Amino acid sequence: MKAAETRILPGGLRVVFVPCEAESAAVGVFVANGSRYESAREAGVSHFIEHMLFKGTPSRKPADITRAIEGRGGSFNAFTGEESTCYYAHVPREYLCEAVEILGDMYSNASLAADEFEREKKVVIEEIKMYSDEPDAVAMENLQRCVFPGCPLGRPVAGSAASLAPMTPDSMRDYMRRHYRADNTVLVIAGAFDESAAAKTAAKAFSWEAAPARAARRFKPVDFSRPVAKESRVAKDVSQTQIAMGFRTFGIGDRRKYAMTVLDAALGRGMSSRLFTEVREKRGLGYDISSQMHFFRDAGLFSITMGTDPSKADIAISTIRRELARIREKKIGATELKRTKEFLAGNFRISHESVRSKMFFYGSTWLSFGRIVLPSEQVDGIKAVTAGEILRVAGEVLRDGNSSLSLVTPGGRARN
Repeated sequence: MKAAETRILPGGLRVVFVPCEAESAAVGVFVANGSRYESAREAGVSHFIEHMLFKGTPSRKPADITRAIEGRGGSFNAFTGEESTCYYAHVPREYLCEAVEILGDMYSNASLAADEFEREKKVVIEEIKMYSDEPDAVAMENLQRCVFPGCPLGRPVAGSAASLAPMTPDSMRDYMRRHYRADNTVLVIAGAFDESAAAKTAAKAFSWEAAPARAARRFKPVDFSRPVAKESRVAKDVSQTQIAMGFRTFGIGDRRKYAMTVLDAALGRGMSSRLFTEVREKRGLGYDISSQMHFFRDAGLFSITMGTDPSKADIAISTIRRELARIREKKIGATELKRTKEFLAGNFRISHESVRSKMFFYGSTWLSFGRIVLPSEQVDGIKAVTAGEILRVAGEVLRDGNSSLSLVTPGGRARN
């Protein structure tokens, strides 16, 4: 089987081909644009664009788009983050070229009809309201605001009703002309496919204006001299206290990311992790507790989340802090280190049996590094981590002065 390779098509589109044995193929369009590229006035436009691209083109109605994929047994979706947006389809391999054609039509020729625009704006606002009713989502949103004060990374990806209200199809088109460009986009195809046919289809399906109306906006970098906010506390009509604790870190290009990834797994990934053992198994303070490491281009967020009875919130927080102090002050043992690295490497390898996971991996890493990153590079980076590196990165990141706490507590219908 051929190795993954990149081809630049005549129109400037970069395509990453990832061939493998499969009965299906996954195709993803990745654009280096998300909420941190938006001005305050534009907040939420990237996520709104994601919705609108499913609302038809001059040659396809919305139902035509979904039926062409789902009607063949495939799946079709999209997501928007702080730094990227992805539109993807997963289909039986004989329908790959049709999926590429549809994604290209959506990406290049979205109608943005006025009636659909206003109707979908209401849908997005309802989505924002839905997440505001979910205490874990509120806790994480407020945590990110604390960790990245005064920075677009601290704003909700979906924006707000106030920022969406003045948007028009013309303002959205203007934004897309600046950001939805060939030099800002990569197409990834993984699975079983005819490379020549896929490339020919992609070259025809994706098109751009010869020159954008304006240069693409650069994101505002994180100001590390500005301290994190210490605490956010919101009262809502809930039964549990939702806890989200977070720490600001370095970005994805920093070599320390591997040590931080192993630290994250040791603390809060899976039922063998330290936090799960101490907080749930030994003390019964909550049903679940976990940690997550999220890297951006120039910064990152390490977070710990759980829900607990309000009467147990203080002891849960103090237990978490004790575990953080323990990993910050004492080297992880050889047995635990070996087990944690095997967990990460094994989990990563198993996930890559899925063509969709391969597509997401190659697309996200290309946007981050501008090149093909092989899975072996990630696994080797994890395997090379030492106990000393984990101790050093824990001391640098898990400091009290770098800590933010977000709480959603019972107490009526207060709004964040």
